[in-house]
Amino acid sequence: MLIIGLTGSIAMGKSTAGDYLVQRGIPLFDADDVVHELYRNEAVEPVGAVFSGAVVDNAIDRAKLSELLIGNPEKISALEAIVHPLVIKKRLAFIEKHRLQGAKMVVVDIPLLFEKRLQESVDVILLMTAPADVQATRAMKRPGMSAQKFAMIRAHQMDDEQKRQLADFVIDTNGPFEQTYKRLDSFLESLHDWPQKTKDPRPLIDDRP
Repeated sequence: MLIIGLTGSIAMGKSTAGDYLVQRGIPLFDADDVVHELYRNEAVEPVGAVFSGAVVDNAIDRAKLSELLIGNPEKISALEAIVHPLVIKKRLAFIEKHRLQGAKMVVVDIPLLFEKRLQESVDVILLMTAPADVQATRAMKRPGMSAQKFAMIRAHQMDDEQKRQLADFVIDTNGPFEQTYKRLDSFLESLHDWPQKTKDPRPLIDDRP
């Protein structure tokens, strides 16, 4: 079974790619959905112990948690130390479930794949990217986003150019959805004869003439 690592910085198009790959019939491990679930269950007590003001009605309120992090960005590592092991456990269970079911491939959404040095946990890395100005415009349209919060998130993520050098496949999402979908189709077609990973990144998938 081929494990596709889907990654990219904030507002680069991971959700769009993930949704489309699901439409193509490929099982997807959505990290954001899993974190939402954890914030209602296993993560409430340990996260609440560090960020007591983030607990509302026995769940972690993500908006309040973001406010606390903006005021104390040094606590991001503490949050990750709690949440990431729980996410990894869920991800491994997801992979094993679909392996046993005979799936040919799965997609695992790992936003901090490079930052956490998780390259060896997947077979092929697909990076979604976009120009910095497009990224910023998209991010600022999200509910609850502020310039300060966006800057904090970006500061905690690897530079996009570095990610391009490390990824196996790169898709630029600066364009209509249909264009991104065509590039994802090309990516999937290329996996039919995907070789073992090399140190050289694959070129940008670009269908423009």
